Amino acid sequence: MSEVGDIGRKAGRGLRWSLLGNLVMKAGSFVMSLVLARLLVPEDFGVFAIALAATQFVIYINDAGVIAATVQWRGRLSEIAPTATVVAILSSFALYALFWVIAPFYARLAGSEDAIWVIRILMATNLVYGLTAVRSAALMRRFEQDKLALANLAGFVANASVSITLAANGAGAYSFAWGQLSGGVLTGVLVVALARVKIEFGFDRAQAARLLRFGLPLCVSLGIEGLLLNVDSVIVGDVLGPAWLGFYLLAFNISSWVPGLIGTAIRYVALPSFSRLAEEGGESMREGVRQSVPLLAGMVLPIAVLMGTLAPAVVEFLYGANWLPAAQVLRFLAIVMAVRMLTLLVTDILAALGRTKATMWVNLCWAVALVPSLLVGARLDGIEGAAVAHAVVAVVVALPLLGVALHRSGIPVGLVGAGLARPLLGAAAAGLVMVALATVIDGAFFELCVAGGAGLLLFVLVVVPRAVLKRLVRQGRAHARL
Repeated sequence: MSEVGDIGRKAGRGLRWSLLGNLVMKAGSFVMSLVLARLLVPEDFGVFAIALAATQFVIYINDAGVIAATVQWRGRLSEIAPTATVVAILSSFALYALFWVIAPFYARLAGSEDAIWVIRILMATNLVYGLTAVRSAALMRRFEQDKLALANLAGFVANASVSITLAANGAGAYSFAWGQLSGGVLTGVLVVALARVKIEFGFDRAQAARLLRFGLPLCVSLGIEGLLLNVDSVIVGDVLGPAWLGFYLLAFNISSWVPGLIGTAIRYVALPSFSRLAEEGGESMREGVRQSVPLLAGMVLPIAVLMGTLAPAVVEFLYGANWLPAAQVLRFLAIVMAVRMLTLLVTDILAALGRTKATMWVNLCWAVALVPSLLVGARLDGIEGAAVAHAVVAVVVALPLLGVALHRSGIPVGLVGAGLARPLLGAAAAGLVMVALATVIDGAFFELCVAGGAGLLLFVLVVVPRAVLKRLVRQGRAHARL
């Protein structure tokens, strides 16, 4: 188990840096969203949502799975770097050319021709990701998440500066697109500089085939995952128009804070960690799963419960009463967020085991069930109906399929269930307390402080083992004396 401990220490260091970087970025993104919400109108957010849906879908398949394949590669990085670089560049440029051509058709399908050039500008960000894919993988593989965090933070500063400046000068949805492209370019330059991987181009057919055998099923799986995350924006925009899509997007953005903060940080370390554990054998892998599931649930579930039960207070306090139609959407997207987080972890576990086809089939079945459900939900009950459909499919379809995929890969489902049991109990108790207190408290701020604070405290008392709480109290007292 010493190897598990060593990998755990490296992963822990990488996770701390990833969380710190993401925390700063999310805090900055939150401030930026507040500023932009006052400079722009819901229609601008709706046009951007349409363009972002296309971009976010492409980003999952942009490098043909090269990043994951490079991280998981059993051998020296220098063996495959030239071939992997060429594959990633060719893939990203081919996809950009394709979406340049189909952008008008996609924009009309989503209900807004104003999105055409926003799509084309925003999509150029993915060219940068293709050019830097192998260098990003190298940093992840070496657990150098501090350098990735630095590059991403610098890119965010550029993004915020450009977006706010353009929005203040009447650029509308284009302010988002040019801001993200500017940030992506700066991040890419820093990643290349910090990765210290010699820039070489070459093509070895055997290596390319091996990379693609691993990467393409995962690429397809992640592409479907991108569809799952963004198809609701297209359907809501088509059925209900850009204004209602703006409300839906706001709720979706709030629900995405946790995946963006914690999920991104975990993904930077989960695949390299589980890949190294898989090399050690089944028992090491199971021990890694045993430790990671309750940790993830302990971070995600209390926030999901707070978003779900106190959604009106969250939306009103942060964005004002004008955006309250987004609150009912947020209640259900909080459920989707929790399932997404578990899916991210399971995807990395399966990828580390080389079972990338399993994740592809899970996501494909999820998408097949989701698209008609969203259409029906949006037509029956507007943006709230779409959110309800998203949540129902996530729980009823996605979770059972994930369990089957894990079982077939040699990971006992009971191992995951045991890790989720205590956090789920704490989440249920916290939710009841929040609902009860929210009924007797007036004002969004006080509702969040009192009801939210009491619920989160109860969650900690239920979920965190007593020995750990006592140790934390002793450490707190020791620091107080200093």
